[in-house]
Amino acid sequence: MRKLKGKIVSDKMEKTAVVEVQTWKKHSRYLKYLKTTKRFKAHNENNEYKTGDEVIIQETKPFSKEKKWKIIGLDKKSEQKSE
Repeated sequence: MRKLKGKIVSDKMEKTAVVEVQTWKKHSRYLKYLKTTKRFKAHNENNEYKTGDEVIIQETKPFSKEKKWKIIGLDKKSEQKSE
């Protein structure tokens, strides 16, 4: 099972959060590192994680057509003030 660390960029859906994961890839010819970002829809049971939180996601069996990841833990809480 793959585990990735990313940041929640959207939590507007019920029981689903969009997590953006950044990775660094090396260019084959110029040997320069490039930042790539990918967005995953992850299962967010009870909607406990909010936008801005850094979370750890794990690959699981498909929950739906696009949702194949599950949030397993909080890495860092967002510093936004909640009202």
